Amino acid sequence: MKKAVHFGAGNIGRGFIGLLLSKAGYHVTFVDVAAPLVDDINNLGKYNVQIFGKEDKIQVENVSAINSNENLDALLDAIVDADIVTTAIGPNILKFIAPNIAKGLEKRIATNKNPLNIIACENMVGGSTVLKNFVYENLSDGAKDEVSKLIGFPDAAVDRIVPAQKNDEKLLVKVEEYAEWDVDKKGMVGEIPEIKGMTIVENLNAYIERKLFTVNTGHASIAYLSYQKGYRDISTAMKDEEIVNAARKVWAETSELLIDKYKFDPAVHKKYVETAEARFSNPHLSDEVTRVARGPKRKLSPADRLVSPATQLIERGKTPDALAKVIAAALKFDFEGDPEAVEVQTYIKENGMDSAIENFTGAKKDSELFKLIKSNL
Repeated sequence: MKKAVHFGAGNIGRGFIGLLLSKAGYHVTFVDVAAPLVDDINNLGKYNVQIFGKEDKIQVENVSAINSNENLDALLDAIVDADIVTTAIGPNILKFIAPNIAKGLEKRIATNKNPLNIIACENMVGGSTVLKNFVYENLSDGAKDEVSKLIGFPDAAVDRIVPAQKNDEKLLVKVEEYAEWDVDKKGMVGEIPEIKGMTIVENLNAYIERKLFTVNTGHASIAYLSYQKGYRDISTAMKDEEIVNAARKVWAETSELLIDKYKFDPAVHKKYVETAEARFSNPHLSDEVTRVARGPKRKLSPADRLVSPATQLIERGKTPDALAKVIAAALKFDFEGDPEAVEVQTYIKENGMDSAIENFTGAKKDSELFKLIKSNL
């Protein structure tokens, strides 16, 4: 049986990537530091995934788990024997797993000359490349050449909503039906694995930006506008006609950019946007507004979901009014339970809004985007 090592045994790891790998015939070894979770996986040897709105459960078998804090040798051996390695741990955790991956790869190249692809399935742009850089920082100079020949780090774009949940059944994960996993063909080494649900694409950036500027931009837009109106969860906010219309205006702007830039079929893209709106309206998939809005410092950065499409539209001679309104709302997100929100608000109090716009969005005072944002504050 083929072997997969997957970092992150949480709901997303089990309910998305782990599920697909198991169904493709892999024995999936989850790697995590949560001892009770690792023990449950090893004791049960299987778990269930349930699609929201459906009674049937999908049983996931051929799974085990390793506690990387307690059993490093087992983890290194698993990397040596793996046919694929994946992650779903969160962008900020990649640097912490890199040292152990580096140790595993150094052990692997001494005995196993089979190519291996390591795919970071994270909600970020270029996750595998980021992980690769962290791994190379931890490799010995003598191992880097061999690793570069045998190990691929193809970037990926992933999309499946797995809400925060508490279930009576151990290890049960409830997920939405929609799922997308696109992997960059150019970054792969060796034979391309056949995994139903994983799509190998030639131009990953098109799919990354399609998801980022539709799903992530839309979700963030709804959250920041909903926070201003006092809504607690996304699906409730989607009953507000004003918020829905504002989101649709944002999608109209990002759709114009994506269709022009990547030549997506307008009818197909329209359906993609409508699917996103339906997902956010689904009460089973609803999330707290403050959780979706968290991390405004990252979400306001020049290369992320709000400023990047706005900047690209301006470069094409367009005026991103709807995006500017959302950027302004993000700058006013003052939820005290989010450290980034506190940091942004503290900066505004100490330095003023003009300086904050420049600092967090990268928009200069004489730029059109700066003026658009300012006019919405």
